[in-house]
Amino acid sequence: MSTPAYELRVAEDPADREACFAVRKEVFVGEQGVPEDIEYDAYDAVAVHVLAVREDGVPLGTGRLLFGDAAAGKTGGDASVGSLGRLAVTQDARGLGVGAALVRAVEEAARARGLTAVDLHAQTHALGFYERLGYVAYGPQFADAGMPHRAMRRVL
Repeated sequence: MSTPAYELRVAEDPADREACFAVRKEVFVGEQGVPEDIEYDAYDAVAVHVLAVREDGVPLGTGRLLFGDAAAGKTGGDASVGSLGRLAVTQDARGLGVGAALVRAVEEAARARGLTAVDLHAQTHALGFYERLGYVAYGPQFADAGMPHRAMRRVL
């Protein structure tokens, strides 16, 4: 059986944004137990959201890019660095390359905005995934939503 094709796109219309939020709810709230009231934040309104959608319309994954003032608190205040976050892939789509494709799509959005690097806060179990995509960990481990994380950066 072949793997269904999927497309990546910036979530510009309300239905796409809702699909992004539904994937995040499934993965972060449902699977990982992140409280819903901290999963969604004011940055959602200003972020660039990227969505992976199967050819039959089923959402497979999402990620978001913060830039400018919205990213400053996560990037040490460097305006040339964006912040990748809320990367989530549904259980059924894991292992298909969707996560890596979403990271690259967020990086493309960062380049389009003139950014020179992308930071992220990776759950420690995902460090290897991001390292394979060229990200380098820095700073100490810290807790976010009760889970251990490390800051990482990739120069574009």
